[in-house]
Amino acid sequence: MSSHSDSQNPGDAPGTSSDETSATPARPSRRRFLQSAAAAATVGTVPYAHAQTQPAAESTVPPVPPVTHPPVPARAVTLKINGRDYTLQLEPRVTLLDALREYAGLMGTKKGCDRGQCGACTVIADGRRINACLSLAVMHEGEAITTVEGLAQGDVLSPLQRAFIAHDAFQCGYCTPGQLCSATALLGEFAAGTASTVTVDVRQRPPQLTDDEIRERMSGNLCRCGAYPNIVAAVRAVHAGTTGDA
Repeated sequence: MSSHSDSQNPGDAPGTSSDETSATPARPSRRRFLQSAAAAATVGTVPYAHAQTQPAAESTVPPVPPVTHPPVPARAVTLKINGRDYTLQLEPRVTLLDALREYAGLMGTKKGCDRGQCGACTVIADGRRINACLSLAVMHEGEAITTVEGLAQGDVLSPLQRAFIAHDAFQCGYCTPGQLCSATALLGEFAAGTASTVTVDVRQRPPQLTDDEIRERMSGNLCRCGAYPNIVAAVRAVHAGTTGDA
């Protein structure tokens, strides 16, 4: 009985000898394997994360200072508008449109697109119509400039103004100042024999101011309300010597 107890340690499992226990290699548990794999993955990402958090090396190239231009001083510009001289303090970059509205206080000339596309800012300079938004005020010193305020003679409207009213040639009225100035210059151009792109022979004086001639010559003035037929009728009536009013 004593020999049997000596051959088996108290901690050995029943029926298993100590030699058999030591001969079998220990197998790692699944939990320990997963812990080791996670630790290895963490260690592998540390250098990358450390590199990402490092501040970027400062550039050795000195920054380029911003380009600054000294302000252009305003100077006196004298414009003859509607028969009156206006001496205005303007920078060279001020457009004729802004000079009329913001400096001379003549608000009849409208700012529409401010890109020369709608014709709302049309005025007459030395008998020719121009887009005031595309022209600098300093370019027109010494010229006779006519705006919509200068078409009437005091309280007496011009024939075109009366024709526009008689033929209902406007709706909202925003484009009307430019339309009136353009039509006024149109009649002067036709009287001087200036041809248009629809004139049959541009080398000769156009025989008559047809509706096609009027539409072509007024094509630079847009009316978003669509009053074009009435505008043509008003210009035609004035050319024929009648405004159409009672």
